[in-house]
Amino acid sequence: MSAIAIRLHIGQEQTVITLMGAHAAERVLVLQIGSQKIAHNYFHHIPPTPDEMETAIMVVEDEISRIRHDIPAGSQLFSDDPQLLNIALLAGVASSKSPSLPLAAMERTFDRLARVINGRPAHAEGLPNEGSFAATLLILREFMHHLAFEKIVMGS
Repeated sequence: MSAIAIRLHIGQEQTVITLMGAHAAERVLVLQIGSQKIAHNYFHHIPPTPDEMETAIMVVEDEISRIRHDIPAGSQLFSDDPQLLNIALLAGVASSKSPSLPLAAMERTFDRLARVINGRPAHAEGLPNEGSFAATLLILREFMHHLAFEKIVMGS
């Protein structure tokens, strides 16, 4: 059985997941979570407070859990989303045609965001001080973590 390619796009209002297989029709799943939607609905401070982030995490986890049985084991995660490429670059992934962001590097970047949420200046961590950035990183983290993706490949 050939691996399924999963294309992830985190939009402003929703997240779109496209499943593509060599011998199967394309399938699209839509999550009702997006960078602006999460930031607007749950982040009332910039940066968000720890409680605001915890509430957003629960919402994102619940939405992702709806599709966990739709994602085949062994799938490969891809994105051409510029916001996700920016996260990869902030995580220290070298810019190339198809950079790959490992789960561990994404987690370290989320840890940097957690330090900002807990009072460290965003510029000291080299991160944007924007709710939409925090929401995008949160969605990516929960998606990779709960659906067991070891990396996301950018581009193509």
